[in-house]
Amino acid sequence: MISFLGAVLVSLVALPAQAQQQDAQLWLQLNTNVPVAKKLRVTLEQIARFSDRQRGLFQTEIGALLGYQVADGIELGFGYRRVGAYNGNTAADEDRIRQQVVATFGHFVTRFRVDERFNPGGREIGFRIRPLLRYNRPLAKKGWAVFLSHESFLLPNSTVWGQRSGYERMRNIVGVTLPFGRKVSADVGYLNQYRFARGGAQAQMDHALSLQLTVNISPHTGAKLDD
Repeated sequence: MISFLGAVLVSLVALPAQAQQQDAQLWLQLNTNVPVAKKLRVTLEQIARFSDRQRGLFQTEIGALLGYQVADGIELGFGYRRVGAYNGNTAADEDRIRQQVVATFGHFVTRFRVDERFNPGGREIGFRIRPLLRYNRPLAKKGWAVFLSHESFLLPNSTVWGQRSGYERMRNIVGVTLPFGRKVSADVGYLNQYRFARGGAQAQMDHALSLQLTVNISPHTGAKLDD
């Protein structure tokens, strides 16, 4: 599995020649985990993304995710997000509902997520399937770690407001987890996102500095993941 993640990241070296446009970005995220019951928690999420091509802040996401631990290492989640577009981002603001299953197997974490996208451009719901695999390698007992992750975006249907079915993109991250006490940690990494040329649109490769801060109100932190 480690070799699989490494192969995915190494393969990106050949992609810039195929990508017809590239972009430098900054992705910021704050997650706050709030306990509700022994095996139930709410994660409050805030995301801001900045782009050179889109002249600054181009996307925000604000939402919440309810997670329930059904067994050791397995958590079910249900959540909502409001997505906003700014500056050079011509996409419409939209609402998203999502369901997910997160499972931990030693140093590996998997997430299977399904999004439902609601867009003001039409009544159709855009479905999106997002399988993710992450490998966490601890460096010390106090929370230091390095990680690799890969996520694919699969769209099972097309809509009149712009979603096109097929394999839309892949997102890969390599980074380090930095602990700040028992309840706060940060994931800092290089994020590479490749959007395939589809429906007449050019292929695009995004190079982003990804900074994700996680605050745990309770000792139960759940799986460590990207978004």
